[in-house]
Amino acid sequence: MVKASYPYVEYGMDKNINFPHQQVHRTLLAYTWTSILNTPFWAMITLLLFILYKDLHATPVQITVFLMLRPLVSIFSVYWSAYVDSRRDRLKPNVIWACVLGNIPFLFFPFIQNAWYIVLSAAFYMMLSRGAMPAWMEILRLTLPQELNKKIVSRGATISYLGGGILALFVGWLMDDHPHIWRWIFTCTAMCNILAVWFQRLIEIPSKKSLENAPLEETAPPLGPTFSQTVLQPWISAWRLVRARPDFARFLWGFMLGGFGLIVVQPALPVFFVDVLQLSYKELSAAFIFCKGIAFAATSPLWVKWLHRVSIFRFCSAVTLLASLFPLLLIAAQFHIICVYLAYLSYGVMQAGSELSWHLSGPLFSKGEDSSTYSSVNIAMIGLRACVTPAIGALLLAASSPTVILLLGCSFSLLASWRMAVYGRNYAETQVAAAG
Repeated sequence: MVKASYPYVEYGMDKNINFPHQQVHRTLLAYTWTSILNTPFWAMITLLLFILYKDLHATPVQITVFLMLRPLVSIFSVYWSAYVDSRRDRLKPNVIWACVLGNIPFLFFPFIQNAWYIVLSAAFYMMLSRGAMPAWMEILRLTLPQELNKKIVSRGATISYLGGGILALFVGWLMDDHPHIWRWIFTCTAMCNILAVWFQRLIEIPSKKSLENAPLEETAPPLGPTFSQTVLQPWISAWRLVRARPDFARFLWGFMLGGFGLIVVQPALPVFFVDVLQLSYKELSAAFIFCKGIAFAATSPLWVKWLHRVSIFRFCSAVTLLASLFPLLLIAAQFHIICVYLAYLSYGVMQAGSELSWHLSGPLFSKGEDSSTYSSVNIAMIGLRACVTPAIGALLLAASSPTVILLLGCSFSLLASWRMAVYGRNYAETQVAAAG
């Protein structure tokens, strides 16, 4: 935390711009408390897939739709995040309204028994949560020095995973002994999540012209865009960006391959854990959240330090290589249950690096410019991947076995690691040539 005795801190990537401590302090306060208050809710969201299969006896169609909708809504998140493109005055309202609206459906879980309502509520939350991510990353870029930016993102993710892991042990025991109590837990954690608005409203975002000692005013874009402009403009901007930045396009492709390897195995996990390994909620939460959370928290600072020293391509190559261990260890769990915990320890290590690279890819590639478009394109790619990946996994599961799906996921993670390594060598040569 920046000490109050420092009246100014360096602003962004420009060493000549100083920024008041109060602005930095309020951003740190808002982001940290948002992560803390979101932790109990996030712990429950990670168990929702198993709740659907184990308690609600969801059909294969419902499981597949759930897995598809959660990332697929990222496509619609593009429109939520496009609202803040080049509009600093809209960054804070974007974050606040996403927090409020995304949690409201969960307040009614105790009173609505329909599985489809639960599936759609989770999808709606993910849409707004991911849609607000570019606004958050732009707020951090505008109000924090670059080094502090990376640290606070890592700290926020660590709080969520570590806190969620500790809470999971209690929640797993509670859910095993008290069926359907998860409905009330969701309601309570959603209300807790909404409390983050109290801290988010304190954020101070500098006017663009205030950095040049000019009048504090925002120039709004022309009013009254046509329907076609509203629908197409985010995709046009994304296409132009990818065409203009082939290095960013290569990063997206490598990340897409790695994500496919992780997502394609998701339809097989509830079947594998419940029917093959016959795990209880205590065992699921201990492995799925606690082990993953501990590994995430322990290795996040190490990932942050390494990202300072290597290119994002080399960084992601290591991340996706670690991802390939996860399905292999799960397969080995058929012979000894300890491999489940080892699998999620490795997953937590991988996830710490993945979260960092995914959140910071926009600011890293934008190099001091508006990063929201980069982050929005990243989110959109998740949605496009979700159009087919869970369905492919579900179809292959129906025709084969969970083990086959896990091997397929491992193969794609290895392919992604190789491609990122190749892109990294090319990127390094390009940078050397440009410097020369």
